[in-house]
Amino acid sequence: MNNHRTLAIIILIPFTLLTAYAVMEVGYIGIFDYQLHSPAGWQVITDLVIALLLVLLWLIPDARRRGRSPWPWVILTLAAGSFGPLLYLVFAGKSAEAA
Repeated sequence: MNNHRTLAIIILIPFTLLTAYAVMEVGYIGIFDYQLHSPAGWQVITDLVIALLLVLLWLIPDARRRGRSPWPWVILTLAAGSFGPLLYLVFAGKSAEAA
């Protein structure tokens, strides 16, 4: 198992638990709604969008280089944030090891 895949799995497990807890407490929309009530929240959302766009600038060409369609990962990233890139690292790492 490569280091990127291992790190992605280590991050993914507690992040999934935290996300599940947040969604259970406030709902999917509630996570975003909370951030929209102050300039500090706007900054957090803007930072997240910028960071994920930068990640997608890496992910799309990397997926194509590996012969995979990037669009499922792009859609997952747009819908679920960091889950897209984290799961891409988990599954892309697996196919890279086989190559």
